[in-house]
Amino acid sequence: MPTFAGLQAEVSAAVDVHYPATGGARAALVLGEDATLTTIVGERVVWLDSVAPYRPGSFYLRELPAIHAVLAGAPPLRLLVVDGYCDLDPSGRPGLGAHVHDETGIPVIGVAKTAFHTATHAVALRRGTASNPVYVTACGIDLDEAARLVGRMAGPYRLPDALRRVDALARGHVAPISP
Repeated sequence: MPTFAGLQAEVSAAVDVHYPATGGARAALVLGEDATLTTIVGERVVWLDSVAPYRPGSFYLRELPAIHAVLAGAPPLRLLVVDGYCDLDPSGRPGLGAHVHDETGIPVIGVAKTAFHTATHAVALRRGTASNPVYVTACGIDLDEAARLVGRMAGPYRLPDALRRVDALARGHVAPISP
């Protein structure tokens, strides 16, 4: 697995976690030079043998240990993009991104593929020629700025390339690039 020893400057990152049917979890991290994650400068995958069971309304309890494990040893992050929501409603009920932001202090952008019925504040953003939007929320960064950044992220598809890559890494479909 690549390490981040050569990276000293602040970078931005995307993170994702996959839970194979056989148990455990695989967390992946993709690092980019800037907030658009256009140039990937590092990747990391971490395996966790055991994880907490899924509990509706407390998904973050399952996800946070894997995210902490894959962030360990990463250079300072200026921004982290998660697959999911930062907050689940306009009053700020915390989602995964808010919990990550609260624990790390890193600004977080949530990019979700499906609409959550109470997240009426999320910015519906269409990228490329996609007919379906992604839903953007943010913690520690202005929501409109977060939506602009997601709109500028690399890739011609609905999901930015960095999110597609980190998902493939988390699922074990591809191997991390060498440092």
